[in-house]
Amino acid sequence: MSCAALLALQGPRLLGAAARPPRWSRRRSAGCEPPAGAAVRIGCASGFWGDTAVAVPQLLYGGKLDFLVFDYLSEITMSLLTAAKARSPVLGYTPDFVSTAMAPYINDIHRKGVRVVSNAGGINPLACAAALQEVAKKADVDLKIAVVAGDDLMSEKDNLKGAGVTDLESGKQFPENIHSMNVYLGARPISRALDLGADIVVTGRCVDSGIVLGPLIHSFGWNRDDYDLLAAGSLAGHLIECGAQCTGGIFTDWHTVPDWHNIGFPIVECSSEGDFILSKPPDTGGLISFGTVAEQLVYELGNPQRYLLPDVTCDFSQVSITEIPGFDGGAVKVCGAKGLPPSTFYKVNATYLDGFRATAVCPVGGPKAVQKAKRTAEAILQRTRLIFSQLGYEDYSAVNIQVLGSEDTYGPHARRSIEGGPREAVIWLAVHHKQREAVEIFSKEIAPAGTGMAPGLTAIVGGRPRVSPVLKPFFFYYPKSNVQINLFLNGQHVEIFEEDLTFTSDEVVSFDPPKISSELKDLPSGPHTYRLEDLAYTRSGDKGNSANIGVIARHPLYYPYLKKTLTAQALQNYFQHLLEHEKPEEQLVTRYELPGIHGLNFVLKNSLGGGGIASLRSDPQGKALGQMLLDFQIKNVPDLKSLIE
Repeated sequence: MSCAALLALQGPRLLGAAARPPRWSRRRSAGCEPPAGAAVRIGCASGFWGDTAVAVPQLLYGGKLDFLVFDYLSEITMSLLTAAKARSPVLGYTPDFVSTAMAPYINDIHRKGVRVVSNAGGINPLACAAALQEVAKKADVDLKIAVVAGDDLMSEKDNLKGAGVTDLESGKQFPENIHSMNVYLGARPISRALDLGADIVVTGRCVDSGIVLGPLIHSFGWNRDDYDLLAAGSLAGHLIECGAQCTGGIFTDWHTVPDWHNIGFPIVECSSEGDFILSKPPDTGGLISFGTVAEQLVYELGNPQRYLLPDVTCDFSQVSITEIPGFDGGAVKVCGAKGLPPSTFYKVNATYLDGFRATAVCPVGGPKAVQKAKRTAEAILQRTRLIFSQLGYEDYSAVNIQVLGSEDTYGPHARRSIEGGPREAVIWLAVHHKQREAVEIFSKEIAPAGTGMAPGLTAIVGGRPRVSPVLKPFFFYYPKSNVQINLFLNGQHVEIFEEDLTFTSDEVVSFDPPKISSELKDLPSGPHTYRLEDLAYTRSGDKGNSANIGVIARHPLYYPYLKKTLTAQALQNYFQHLLEHEKPEEQLVTRYELPGIHGLNFVLKNSLGGGGIASLRSDPQGKALGQMLLDFQIKNVPDLKSLIE
């Protein structure tokens, strides 16, 4: 959908803008100094729905916090919460936030004066707040609980059907059977709720980093045109929103990270100038270093120079991360984020029903386990297709057979070193069909393989496969001026929040991939070959059906060789077996550069088999792609290790 078409959707601006808090922040200084004077400490206790329960007491009693924040939502989580609310109108939020994160500690949170911000509201934030009020009432604690609502766009479904809305990734038309539509709101409604005196702020869908930027705007009075400051606050949020992922979790050098069982959760100490220190509570496990934080910087990143958020367009390409000595478990100072005006549009995540799915996971043991696993999976599909034909059902919409343990996901890069293959393997057999009844037939035909097919099939992990609806994501832009954001305090509507569009811009900026400089062409060559892991850290993530892989040089002197060798085409060739081409010769990989951390970021379009719960793959979010790339060989280079000795 074009910007012109979107602008045609815009209605009259909402009235009643909230008063702007007084501004006492100063502009960023030229250098990058640790926070001085008044600073705000924010700890993140959750990176997803289901994160560990040890984070809250760790941060509450050892973090010396001003704010405690929780990030629960992803595209997959929103799909699950949508399905939950369809079953009951009182569901649709993450109950763990109320029962596990807040209820046991609500008295101490109140006593310490720690304020809480969370997107646990999901698609039913008012119900989440009501449940919290019950917890507070039972604990005899007087708390002001605010709700930011307005992200739900389902009331606009009929208006959007004929408006020419298309998916940002695929270009597909607006679906008929929309199940949910939620705007990614920004940080300013959270800030306003805190201005109104809220002790706890519950939101529905908002950008993940907003749960940190909101408290910073409230604390420092940053204005809408303080773009560099807003970008810095957004970066702080981006780094800690996934909890332990920046304190040593899923780190490339995992073997160097101590005490996973007690891994520390992140704390940012932010100054009014936008610079911040990232650390963790004392006496906790994990590790904070340049590598752990740089990996999180590139996580789920697209173009680092155009990271689009509702409050600011961020440029993270020149961000620097510097280790600070003397901190228990490590600490880094982060600076260098730059900002530009945001657009007049919100991003929207919609979901639509597209049939049903089930996955069977079955261990197989004994000689030739891989061959037995493949034949078993193929036989199950043959049998169920025979039943379908007898009952008049269509064929499957999609199937996926993988044998875990055989390196199927590596495609041509798989190693076949064991004679006869491994003696243990796991069948991963996933199917998609338009009709639930057909998938139920599949589900019932897994167990018979244990008596009528290959020997050594030991179990069905989780029992009979569960049939579940497939809710596919659909992303588009929607005018901010058409979204009414409502603020509630202790169950009462208190005001309509207006997004001020004065400081916005919809200027289209084209991306031209950087050309190989003469400096790279003249790099010395040599007889040596390195695995990428010897020279770099990697981390991968997902957005819809696209994955990203960030690569960070372990030493600045390695960076030119990575830039020369790791081209977009090189990665497209390496992951060709995972990419789904809509057109022949389509370029599906784009490379971006982050010279501030000596990093590269690759975006792989159509690489996840649909992504999220729509994907039938064992890695629907691309979590292992960065690990797979570690075996990429950097060839014909000099003795690079000697350069840094």
